[in-house]
Amino acid sequence: MKHLTVQYFALFRELTGRSEEQLTTTATDIQALFVELRELHPGLQRFEQMKVAVNDEMADWQTALSDGDAVLLFPPVAGG
Repeated sequence: MKHLTVQYFALFRELTGRSEEQLTTTATDIQALFVELRELHPGLQRFEQMKVAVNDEMADWQTALSDGDAVLLFPPVAGG
């Protein structure tokens, strides 16, 4: 089990109703974590252009997670 801090930005913050939460998870990577988050927050959808960071470093869906990590989720930016 890993204890993580998940921070939500922009649309994700609106969809979850919070800017941050503490989670205990068995997810091994960001993709598995996002699946769990969608179960907790049904309004979340997988956005192809979303950005994610782990411990303030930009990451991808296969980035491994460790106990104590901070995961930041950024939805795609709309507009022109």
